[in-house]
Amino acid sequence: MEDISEVITRIIKKRKLSEDGKKIAKTAIKHPSVQAFLAQNKDKLNKEIVQASLPTIFNYVEQIEAPNPVMEGYTPKLFLNGKVIDITYVPTEAKLNSEAKMRAERRIELIDLPGKLRHVELENVDSTPERDAALNEVAMFLASFKKNKHIKGLYLTGDFGVGKTYILAGLANAIARQGSRVVFLHVPSFIASLGSHFQDNSLSDEIDRIASAPVLVFDDIGAETLSEWSRDDVLGVILQKRMDNVLPTFFSSNMTMDDLAEHFAETRNNVDEVKARRLMERVRFLSKEVFVGGKNRRN
Repeated sequence: MEDISEVITRIIKKRKLSEDGKKIAKTAIKHPSVQAFLAQNKDKLNKEIVQASLPTIFNYVEQIEAPNPVMEGYTPKLFLNGKVIDITYVPTEAKLNSEAKMRAERRIELIDLPGKLRHVELENVDSTPERDAALNEVAMFLASFKKNKHIKGLYLTGDFGVGKTYILAGLANAIARQGSRVVFLHVPSFIASLGSHFQDNSLSDEIDRIASAPVLVFDDIGAETLSEWSRDDVLGVILQKRMDNVLPTFFSSNMTMDDLAEHFAETRNNVDEVKARRLMERVRFLSKEVFVGGKNRRN
């Protein structure tokens, strides 16, 4: 049986290695990762297996010390394959996190909102005294949502530019990371675009699709111009179905809930406080009102 040093010398000669390569080959067997593997598998290994596997061990250490760009995102790992030591490649933690983030982003459907909202992370949302109440409510929701997918959402109210949409975008991404689909829509733009669905008779399907989303975010509700039809047959239908099925629903608005009730009462051609109260019952059932303060960050 050849001595290990002789096997290493033969590898060096055969591969015509550079000085760095020679150094790696000579020290490969002593590499901490190799030693840890040998110690972990000492009951299954013998000198013959180690000697026969020296070229593989050299390749393994070479990949650690001078990674191949082709294998970016993967790290080599030794394993015992019968009577030889072999290499497998496993994704790095960074790659796993990146893939998880991309999967989460695909679970968020943005309607009339900028794509950058898909990339907002809650940990990047500034925590200020004016935002603490909202962020605490968000944290409590996420903890409860892991156990129960049918719970009350939030109604974030506050002045322009204080970060209501940004907070809800971070929340949407956190929900998507947990595996749920989120529909995030800008209410004024959504209401204004409803007419486009008349041409192909898709309005009913679109309303049902949004009403059935596992999680729904209404951004900037109260800023839309309503007709009786868009209030009662669109928003009313969506909110009724979500209330019936207790589906998490979130809102951002510059109006308080009381102000929103007045807004719902006044349509283009009529004032109907009864229908407005009926709609607000659904909003109050589906969400908890939380004030978000602070300066206008858009300036």
